[in-house]
Amino acid sequence: MPKKVKNTTFPSPFDLIAPLSCRGCGTIGTALCNRCKNYIISNHTAICPNCKEPIINAKCQKCINLPPTYIIGERQDLIGTLIHDYKYNSIRALAKPLAEILDEILPPFKSPTIIVPLPTISKHIRLRGLDHTLLIAKHLSKLRNSECSQALVRAHDTVQVGTDHKTRAKQAQNAYTIANRFIPNPEASYLLLDDVWTTGASMLSANKKLRATGVNHTTIAVLALSRIN
Repeated sequence: MPKKVKNTTFPSPFDLIAPLSCRGCGTIGTALCNRCKNYIISNHTAICPNCKEPIINAKCQKCINLPPTYIIGERQDLIGTLIHDYKYNSIRALAKPLAEILDEILPPFKSPTIIVPLPTISKHIRLRGLDHTLLIAKHLSKLRNSECSQALVRAHDTVQVGTDHKTRAKQAQNAYTIANRFIPNPEASYLLLDDVWTTGASMLSANKKLRATGVNHTTIAVLALSRIN
Protein backbone atom coordinates (compact mmCIF):
# COMPACT_ATOMS: atom_id res chain seq x y z
CA MET A 1 0.00 0.00 0.00
CA PRO A 2 1.17 3.61 -0.47
CA LYS A 3 2.85 5.02 2.58
CA LYS A 4 0.67 7.05 4.94
CA VAL A 5 3.21 9.47 6.29
CA LYS A 6 3.38 10.30 9.97
CA ASN A 7 3.33 13.98 10.83
CA THR A 8 6.46 13.77 12.96
CA THR A 9 9.29 15.98 11.68
CA PHE A 10 12.73 16.43 13.14
CA PRO A 11 15.34 19.19 12.71
CA SER A 12 18.74 18.32 11.33
CA PRO A 13 21.79 18.60 13.63
CA PHE A 14 22.87 21.64 11.58
CA ASP A 15 19.59 23.38 12.40
CA LEU A 16 20.23 22.83 16.10
CA ILE A 17 23.83 24.05 16.07
CA ALA A 18 23.92 26.90 13.56
CA PRO A 19 22.11 30.14 14.44
CA LEU A 20 19.18 30.68 12.09
CA SER A 21 18.54 34.02 10.44
CA CYS A 22 15.55 35.18 8.43
CA ARG A 23 16.22 34.84 4.70
CA GLY A 24 14.30 38.07 4.13
CA CYS A 25 15.48 40.57 6.72
CA GLY A 26 18.23 38.79 8.65
CA THR A 27 16.42 38.60 11.98
CA ILE A 28 18.29 36.12 14.19
CA GLY A 29 16.51 33.09 15.56
CA THR A 30 14.22 32.14 12.69
CA ALA A 31 14.63 30.93 9.12
CA LEU A 32 11.72 33.17 8.06
CA CYS A 33 10.23 35.79 10.36
CA ASN A 34 6.48 36.43 10.51
CA ARG A 35 6.82 39.84 8.88
CA CYS A 36 8.57 38.42 5.81
CA LYS A 37 6.22 35.46 5.70
CA ASN A 38 3.20 37.76 5.75
CA TYR A 39 4.83 39.88 3.04
CA ILE A 40 4.97 36.84 0.75
CA ILE A 41 1.36 35.94 1.52
CA SER A 42 0.04 39.48 0.98
CA ASN A 43 1.90 39.82 -2.33
CA HIS A 44 0.72 36.49 -3.67
CA THR A 45 -0.63 36.85 -7.21
CA ALA A 46 -2.80 34.13 -8.71
CA ILE A 47 -1.64 33.33 -12.23
CA CYS A 48 -2.08 30.40 -14.57
CA PRO A 49 1.20 28.50 -14.94
CA ASN A 50 0.33 27.63 -18.54
CA CYS A 51 -0.77 30.91 -20.12
CA LYS A 52 0.60 33.18 -17.35
CA GLU A 53 -2.71 35.08 -17.19
CA PRO A 54 -4.35 36.14 -13.89
CA ILE A 55 -6.88 33.61 -12.63
CA ILE A 56 -9.76 33.67 -10.16
CA ASN A 57 -10.41 30.87 -7.66
CA ALA A 58 -7.37 28.99 -8.98
CA LYS A 59 -9.11 28.05 -12.23
CA CYS A 60 -8.01 29.36 -15.61
CA GLN A 61 -10.79 30.07 -18.09
CA LYS A 62 -8.46 29.42 -21.03
CA CYS A 63 -6.68 26.28 -19.81
CA ILE A 64 -9.83 24.38 -18.97
CA ASN A 65 -8.09 21.00 -18.65
CA LEU A 66 -5.80 22.24 -15.90
CA PRO A 67 -6.98 21.39 -12.36
CA PRO A 68 -7.35 24.24 -9.86
CA THR A 69 -3.78 25.41 -9.30
CA TYR A 70 -2.28 27.44 -6.47
CA ILE A 71 1.19 28.97 -6.82
CA ILE A 72 2.83 31.23 -4.24
CA GLY A 73 4.68 33.32 -6.82
CA GLU A 74 7.48 33.40 -9.34
CA ARG A 75 10.82 31.83 -8.50
CA GLN A 76 12.61 35.07 -7.81
CA ASP A 77 13.33 37.50 -5.00
CA LEU A 78 12.53 36.14 -1.54
CA ILE A 79 10.56 33.05 -2.53
CA GLY A 80 13.37 32.11 -4.90
CA THR A 81 15.90 32.48 -2.09
CA LEU A 82 13.78 30.32 0.22
CA ILE A 83 13.51 27.51 -2.31
CA HIS A 84 17.24 27.62 -3.09
CA ASP A 85 18.32 27.55 0.56
CA TYR A 86 15.79 24.88 1.44
CA LYS A 87 16.65 22.53 -1.42
CA TYR A 88 20.33 23.09 -2.04
CA ASN A 89 21.58 24.27 1.37
CA SER A 90 19.33 21.79 3.22
CA ILE A 91 17.83 24.39 5.58
CA ARG A 92 15.16 22.09 6.97
CA ALA A 93 13.76 24.85 9.19
CA LEU A 94 12.27 26.45 6.07
CA ALA A 95 9.87 23.55 5.50
CA LYS A 96 7.41 24.68 8.15
CA PRO A 97 7.11 28.36 7.10
CA LEU A 98 6.76 27.31 3.46
CA ALA A 99 3.94 24.98 4.51
CA GLU A 100 2.39 27.81 6.53
CA ILE A 101 2.42 30.06 3.47
CA LEU A 102 0.66 27.37 1.45
CA ASP A 103 -1.82 26.93 4.28
CA GLU A 104 -2.73 30.62 4.07
CA ILE A 105 -3.04 30.63 0.28
CA LEU A 106 -5.03 27.43 -0.10
CA PRO A 107 -8.79 27.64 0.54
CA PRO A 108 -10.43 25.56 3.27
CA PHE A 109 -10.81 21.92 2.30
CA LYS A 110 -14.47 21.20 1.58
CA SER A 111 -14.00 17.44 1.51
CA PRO A 112 -11.47 14.97 2.91
CA THR A 113 -8.22 15.86 1.20
CA ILE A 114 -5.15 13.67 0.78
CA ILE A 115 -1.87 15.50 0.19
CA VAL A 116 0.37 13.75 -2.33
CA PRO A 117 3.92 15.11 -2.75
CA LEU A 118 5.61 14.54 -6.07
CA PRO A 119 8.40 12.05 -5.29
CA THR A 120 11.96 13.33 -5.22
CA ILE A 121 14.78 11.51 -6.99
CA SER A 122 16.51 9.24 -4.47
CA LYS A 123 19.94 10.55 -5.49
CA HIS A 124 18.88 14.07 -4.56
CA ILE A 125 17.53 12.89 -1.22
CA ARG A 126 20.89 11.32 -0.42
CA LEU A 127 22.86 14.39 -1.50
CA ARG A 128 20.67 16.92 0.31
CA GLY A 129 19.83 14.85 3.36
CA LEU A 130 16.09 15.47 3.01
CA ASP A 131 13.10 14.82 0.80
CA HIS A 132 12.14 18.47 0.48
CA THR A 133 8.67 18.04 -1.02
CA LEU A 134 7.65 15.28 1.38
CA LEU A 135 8.75 17.34 4.40
CA ILE A 136 6.60 20.29 3.34
CA ALA A 137 3.69 17.92 2.70
CA LYS A 138 4.02 16.51 6.22
CA HIS A 139 3.92 19.99 7.76
CA LEU A 140 0.97 21.02 5.59
CA SER A 141 -0.98 17.89 6.43
CA LYS A 142 -0.47 18.63 10.11
CA LEU A 143 -1.70 22.21 9.66
CA ARG A 144 -4.74 20.99 7.75
CA ASN A 145 -5.35 17.86 9.83
CA SER A 146 -5.20 15.89 6.59
CA GLU A 147 -3.62 12.69 5.39
CA CYS A 148 -0.26 12.72 3.62
CA SER A 149 0.24 9.82 1.25
CA GLN A 150 3.11 8.78 -1.00
CA ALA A 151 0.68 7.47 -3.59
CA LEU A 152 3.15 8.28 -6.37
CA VAL A 153 6.59 6.76 -6.69
CA ARG A 154 9.44 7.35 -9.11
CA ALA A 155 9.53 4.90 -11.99
CA HIS A 156 13.19 5.79 -12.53
CA ASP A 157 15.68 8.28 -11.15
CA THR A 158 16.57 10.23 -14.27
CA VAL A 159 16.73 14.01 -14.06
CA GLN A 160 14.76 16.07 -16.53
CA VAL A 161 16.98 18.06 -18.88
CA GLY A 162 16.16 20.61 -21.55
CA THR A 163 13.97 23.64 -21.25
CA ASP A 164 11.27 23.27 -23.90
CA HIS A 165 7.90 21.84 -23.03
CA LYS A 166 7.97 19.09 -25.67
CA THR A 167 11.27 17.65 -24.43
CA ARG A 168 10.33 17.73 -20.76
CA ALA A 169 6.86 16.34 -21.42
CA LYS A 170 8.37 13.33 -23.18
CA GLN A 171 10.80 12.76 -20.30
CA ALA A 172 8.10 13.13 -17.66
CA GLN A 173 5.63 10.83 -19.39
CA ASN A 174 6.91 7.73 -17.62
CA ALA A 175 8.68 9.34 -14.66
CA TYR A 176 6.04 8.31 -12.11
CA THR A 177 4.02 5.27 -11.29
CA ILE A 178 1.34 4.50 -8.74
CA ALA A 179 2.38 2.90 -5.46
CA ASN A 180 1.57 -0.80 -5.09
CA ARG A 181 -1.97 -1.58 -4.00
CA PHE A 182 -3.00 2.07 -4.08
CA ILE A 183 -6.78 2.29 -3.73
CA PRO A 184 -8.28 5.68 -4.58
CA ASN A 185 -10.86 7.18 -2.27
CA PRO A 186 -13.71 8.42 -4.52
CA GLU A 187 -14.96 10.69 -1.74
CA ALA A 188 -11.62 12.42 -1.27
CA SER A 189 -9.84 15.21 -3.09
CA TYR A 190 -6.14 14.80 -3.83
CA LEU A 191 -3.78 17.75 -3.52
CA LEU A 192 -0.65 17.27 -5.63
CA LEU A 193 2.29 19.19 -4.17
CA ASP A 194 5.59 20.20 -5.78
CA ASP A 195 8.20 22.90 -5.28
CA VAL A 196 8.64 24.41 -8.76
CA TRP A 197 6.59 24.51 -11.95
CA THR A 198 8.88 24.88 -14.98
CA THR A 199 6.95 23.57 -17.97
CA GLY A 200 4.44 21.67 -15.84
CA ALA A 201 5.38 18.38 -17.49
CA SER A 202 6.12 16.59 -14.21
CA MET A 203 2.97 17.79 -12.47
CA LEU A 204 0.68 17.10 -15.41
CA SER A 205 2.14 13.62 -15.81
CA ALA A 206 1.64 12.91 -12.11
CA ASN A 207 -1.90 14.24 -12.25
CA LYS A 208 -2.69 12.03 -15.25
CA LYS A 209 -1.34 8.94 -13.49
CA LEU A 210 -3.40 9.66 -10.38
CA ARG A 211 -6.60 10.39 -12.28
CA ALA A 212 -6.19 7.16 -14.25
CA THR A 213 -6.66 5.19 -11.01
CA GLY A 214 -10.17 6.56 -10.60
CA VAL A 215 -9.45 9.66 -8.54
CA ASN A 216 -12.26 12.10 -9.26
CA HIS A 217 -10.89 15.39 -8.06
CA THR A 218 -7.37 16.81 -7.96
CA THR A 219 -5.90 20.17 -7.03
CA ILE A 220 -2.35 21.42 -7.59
CA ALA A 221 -0.19 23.40 -5.17
CA VAL A 222 3.29 24.64 -6.16
CA LEU A 223 5.71 26.89 -4.33
CA ALA A 224 6.96 28.84 -7.34
CA LEU A 225 6.73 29.31 -11.07
CA SER A 226 9.91 29.36 -13.17
CA ARG A 227 9.54 31.31 -16.37
CA ILE A 228 11.23 29.95 -19.49
CA ASN A 229 12.45 32.48 -22.02
